[in-house]
Amino acid sequence: MQHTDIKCVLEEAQYLGKEVTICGWVRTSRESKTMAFAELNDGTSLTHIQIVIDRAQIEYPATALRLGTALKVVGDVVEARQGSVEINVKNIEILGECPLEYPLQKKRHTLEFLRTMPHLRVRTNTFNAVFRVRSVMAGAIHNYFQSRNYTYVNPPLITGSDCEGAGEMFKVTTIGYSTEYKNEDEYYADDFFGKKAGLSVSAQLEGEVAAMAFGKIYTFGPSFRAENSNTPRHVAEFWHVEPEVAFADLFDIIGIAEDMIKTVIKEVMDKCPAELAFFDKHFENGLIEKLQGIIENDFEILEYTKAIELLKESGKDFVYPVEWGSDLQTEHERYITEEVFKKPVFVINYPKDIKSFYMKQNPDGKTVAATDLLVPGVGEIIGCSEREADLQKLLEAMRVRGMNEEDYTDYLDLRRFGSVPHSGFGLGFERILMYVTGISNIRDVILYPRTVGSIR
Repeated sequence: MQHTDIKCVLEEAQYLGKEVTICGWVRTSRESKTMAFAELNDGTSLTHIQIVIDRAQIEYPATALRLGTALKVVGDVVEARQGSVEINVKNIEILGECPLEYPLQKKRHTLEFLRTMPHLRVRTNTFNAVFRVRSVMAGAIHNYFQSRNYTYVNPPLITGSDCEGAGEMFKVTTIGYSTEYKNEDEYYADDFFGKKAGLSVSAQLEGEVAAMAFGKIYTFGPSFRAENSNTPRHVAEFWHVEPEVAFADLFDIIGIAEDMIKTVIKEVMDKCPAELAFFDKHFENGLIEKLQGIIENDFEILEYTKAIELLKESGKDFVYPVEWGSDLQTEHERYITEEVFKKPVFVINYPKDIKSFYMKQNPDGKTVAATDLLVPGVGEIIGCSEREADLQKLLEAMRVRGMNEEDYTDYLDLRRFGSVPHSGFGLGFERILMYVTGISNIRDVILYPRTVGSIR
């Protein structure tokens, strides 16, 4: 049906004094003997538009102004208080009734309560703002890479190899549970692909393939991790931004990552001022100032060894002990970013034993050219490295980890045929959304969160 977006009516002066048709859901309403008022939202704007009904002139069903009811309204756009506009109603039509037991009756619900109804929570102001920022940020990421000569590639979601070498993959099978097979080899030989398959944990390996042809590529799609991690920053299905760049070392890719983060945040600030003001008021006081500081200041670059020294000298009683060779935990990451530097930090040159097989080995024989970008309030949002371009060193790293070389034939061929220095990173899209919105739980920045023991 023909209608005008509420966002356009609110923001474009051409509609003032004109008749318009809008559609939307009732968010608030009140009635007196002579007048009735309701605020409608159609999802195009965080701000609602008020409709005004002269009850002596306009007849409407008794259920029309119930919270959650979908309406089609025809009326004239007129000036309202505080420089806004409202609509004097000429005709009102119910498109979808909403009963009194509609669950979203209160003005404020806890995020925990709203997680029990993901199909309805998107109608609240909070999720109206979250998913609009998510949309703008996704567009900004595409714009960043497209404007810099990157090729967008679509890697497979079903894979026969484990990128991380950790085995935390969801299996893909058409057979399911069966007692008919003597062993795993027989089972998979009879399966759809004739071998073991799983959902991709990362598009990096395929991304490297593309980068060896196109130079600069990026992927933007879902990844799947079967980690038994029930934390505020882990989900089993998340969206992953993964550029891969040929002829680039670790510091080249660090520069790209920092520039991308700053550029994307600036675009969100330019296009979503109302949403960020909402998050600043209700979720993280000082959010806008924080984001402005990100744009204007350089990120810190910190050696892993120095990070361990800072943690040991902190005097903090950490839950997880701090020793050289151990991975940094969230409490360590937050101390470094929130108390020491008070800004994003690239921690570089991690011990090789705690990082993935594909990372370039440094001359010291103990560390790899890897970095994690840590940000205050969230922890790690980017994992990044220069890739090992030396075939023999890569093979040795795989053998140490007991990996099957046959599963990585294509990947190894890249080192045989015209190998070059190259680097890339993986950005957890939901994690940067948490950082930009001030939302503290990853379940609240994704439409349907998939977590341990929970799916709908």
